[in-house]
Amino acid sequence: MSAIKAVIFDLDNTLVDFMAMKRQAVDAAIGAMMDAGLNLTFDQMKTHIDAIYKEQGIEYQQVFDQLLQELLGKVDMRILSAGIIAYRRAREAALKPYPHVTATLIELNRKQIKLAIVSDAPAREAWLRLCFVNYHHFFNHVVTYDDSGERKPSPKPFLMALDMLGVQPSEAIMVGDWADRDMVGARNVGMKTAFAAYGDSFGNQTVNADYTLTDITQLLDIVSP
Repeated sequence: MSAIKAVIFDLDNTLVDFMAMKRQAVDAAIGAMMDAGLNLTFDQMKTHIDAIYKEQGIEYQQVFDQLLQELLGKVDMRILSAGIIAYRRAREAALKPYPHVTATLIELNRKQIKLAIVSDAPAREAWLRLCFVNYHHFFNHVVTYDDSGERKPSPKPFLMALDMLGVQPSEAIMVGDWADRDMVGARNVGMKTAFAAYGDSFGNQTVNADYTLTDITQLLDIVSP
């Protein structure tokens, strides 16, 4: 068994609690738009926003514009701006790493383990999240959807990261919360896999991984047994 020389992480729901942040930010935006004069109920807006995200993807940047256009027939700038500002403020307050992530990354750096991120997020959004939690200096490389043009479990983003790190697949382990994308994609290129159960927002996944992490610190025992 090859020694692990590199760890590749997913970003959202693996390093930071993306879904909790998204919920809090959207809820704040809805409240602000109601306060600004949008005469709809919280539940009406929440249901419509969820439907837009389902159709357009969770990273869709024009969600409130589309909400107002579809529900009001126009984009009211007063309401839109109130929603965007509330969303941004709540997002910044809510975007936090999972427990022990910072200490684990520091220890991996100390052990001179190479680190990368493979994320399906757009490059700008991924880097904004990394910089906001001050993680951008921990990682040798970051591969986003904008870099590879393909989403996990495609082998391309994994192989790009491995090539950048200069390691063989058998010398690297993938840590992620999405079994069908993170674990399957990494295993298919020959990497070891560690399922981030602490960040599992699905709760009903069929997981086939070499390791299951209930706390990210368990990764340190895997990397340096």
